[in-house]
Amino acid sequence: MEAKDTITLTSDFGTKDPYVAEMKGVILSLNPNSMIIDVTHEIEKFNIKAGAFALASVAPYFPKNTIHVAVVDPGVGTERLPIMIQTTQGFFVGPDNGVLILAAQNQNIQHIYHLSNPRYMQPQISGTFHGRDIFAPAAAYLERGTKPSLFGPEIPEITRPDFAVVTQDFNSVSGEVLQTDGFGNIISNISQKMLIHIGVTNSVKIEISNHQLNLEFRNSYGEAEPQKLLALIGSHGFLEIAQNQGNAKDMLNVKIGDKIKVSIE
Repeated sequence: MEAKDTITLTSDFGTKDPYVAEMKGVILSLNPNSMIIDVTHEIEKFNIKAGAFALASVAPYFPKNTIHVAVVDPGVGTERLPIMIQTTQGFFVGPDNGVLILAAQNQNIQHIYHLSNPRYMQPQISGTFHGRDIFAPAAAYLERGTKPSLFGPEIPEITRPDFAVVTQDFNSVSGEVLQTDGFGNIISNISQKMLIHIGVTNSVKIEISNHQLNLEFRNSYGEAEPQKLLALIGSHGFLEIAQNQGNAKDMLNVKIGDKIKVSIE
């Protein structure tokens, strides 16, 4: 198995407590040459959706074979499974609660493994800190070249929460609002690939938060007149609704989780 080069860490642990350092200590104890990159540890506590969005935003920009560890895990110690997802581009390690799914499905999932082999865990497993005792050692062993199949049995499917579910037919796509940013841009879970599938070109019809909108589909915010609403694919690869030099979220009174339907006219 070819050795990996980089491990990224994403969590809601913050930097005040020692949790992140404990994970790094485990990784470096098993592989002193590991390259560890912090994506963020400031995800809102227990906000799986926010963690999934952050991971999906950064994963495309890391080299092939990067190992992404994400721990936003309010269900730690319960029946939710610890998993490893192998894609065509890399690996995702964390709890099976949806935090990995947006990033992984964008990279074509090949295999999903239940992390259950104690050989590749810490000797003592805390019921409250799988990030240190299961996910960190799994990443370190994988980076050292351990075959993914040795970590545990392959499983056929993983948890897909509502924010990871998008439905489509021949002329429409339905999803939900995944995030709103500091500029008031409304970021959906609908990808560019899905819009291409239904034939979106220069304009789209969007139903959201009791609004029915007919919007121009543009490449950048500045292609619309100031204060005008538009639709575009944002820098994270998802459909956005924006107001040029304004705040679409406030204008439309949209919140995270609202349903959104996009169709061609």
